[in-house]
Amino acid sequence: MRHWPDQSESGSESGSESGSESGSVLAAGVRRREVLAWALYDFANSGYATVVLTAVYNVFFVDVIAGGASWGTLAWTAALSFSSLAALMMAPALGAWADANRGKKRLLALCTAGCVLATAALALPGQGEVWLAAALIVISNVSFSLAEGLIAAFLPELAKPASLGRVSGWGWSFGYFGGMLTLGASLVVVLHAQALQQPATTYVPQTMFIVAGVFALASVPTFLWLRERGAGLGVRASRDARIQIKSAAASFFSTLRQFPDFAALLACAVFYQAGIAVVIALAAVYAQAVMNFDMTQTMMLVFTVNIAAAIGAFGFGYVQDRVGHRLALALTIMAWIAMVLIAAFTSSVELFWLAATLAGLAMGSSQSCGRALTGLLAPQDRVAEFFGLWTVAVRVASIIGPITYGLVTWVTDGDHRRAILATGGFFLIGLILLFRVNVPRGQSTALAVPRWRS
Repeated sequence: MRHWPDQSESGSESGSESGSESGSVLAAGVRRREVLAWALYDFANSGYATVVLTAVYNVFFVDVIAGGASWGTLAWTAALSFSSLAALMMAPALGAWADANRGKKRLLALCTAGCVLATAALALPGQGEVWLAAALIVISNVSFSLAEGLIAAFLPELAKPASLGRVSGWGWSFGYFGGMLTLGASLVVVLHAQALQQPATTYVPQTMFIVAGVFALASVPTFLWLRERGAGLGVRASRDARIQIKSAAASFFSTLRQFPDFAALLACAVFYQAGIAVVIALAAVYAQAVMNFDMTQTMMLVFTVNIAAAIGAFGFGYVQDRVGHRLALALTIMAWIAMVLIAAFTSSVELFWLAATLAGLAMGSSQSCGRALTGLLAPQDRVAEFFGLWTVAVRVASIIGPITYGLVTWVTDGDHRRAILATGGFFLIGLILLFRVNVPRGQSTALAVPRWRS
């Protein structure tokens, strides 16, 4: 028996403010513009991941700031790994504080400002200023990572349980279009500057201003329209709130024992997200090293993956709500495994493009699935804390995935095909661990947690 009501059970609820679709999909009292404002945050922050971490600033850091030194790539990955470590240490306690004080929106504003300002400041470091650039990357990526968990924590407040998949998919798909818009605007600047034979020190700083500007402007509706919900503990229970924060920081494993199905989901996420982290960080490297792609082909590869990811996130959200969250996530992980096998063994450019398209479809749908499952398994008054734990899993994955890929290429004298096969092992382990997740039982455990009262 389903623990949560399906659409037919909840479809009779409607409100004049929200409209008929809101009555069947959105939670009571949620207006459509709130969901738009929530999705716009995914639109706003995607440019940071696409331009700073994947397409532009990583190359600039290694080739210009580090002067092409042999340790440049190590310095870049070290900065990213340190920022991931810092984020995973901070996320659970900050999530608990946000739950206790109804402070998700306040923390989200601080993290947004931190990422926007640090990204704009990335325009300042020049050749040799490695420490300054690395410090700004750490600040911006920590802020970005924490904000991802905080904005995701609004999802269970906006959508009915039976509709979490599709609403999550709306946000993810909208986000990929934001990444493409920011990347496209940045590429216009890059190509124009290159046509004028200007150096990277001229046009890369301009792209950082574009990323920061899009992030800042597109996130404004989030802070204007998105409401803070949740019971919180209230001012009178501030002592209990402090205890809750300390508990979140000190009893991580106790929480996982109390919620075994959520713990199994986190374990699964560490592995399949490690594979995703490899694709995000190294797809372009693989295309150039194995398939001999030039810069134009690599740019088209990034756009192809993003378009497919947007389609996957949007369309598969509806599939997820219909077939069930665990089966939906299993299907996306199997798609990842198929992508790895095609990429590892093909020498055909056409088949590699097929693998890239499959990767995009799987990327959007699998990330949306994971976010929706977290919302289903989180107690109502601990949503931000649980999404903080989800952030921990994703950050751990972002450390071990690329490092493993790099170690395999180092040990095998630059064999990227073996490295991508090793990445397939992450997806396989994640698929096996997924079958330990009992979604109805996990939902029952979450609902059995007493609500807070101020």
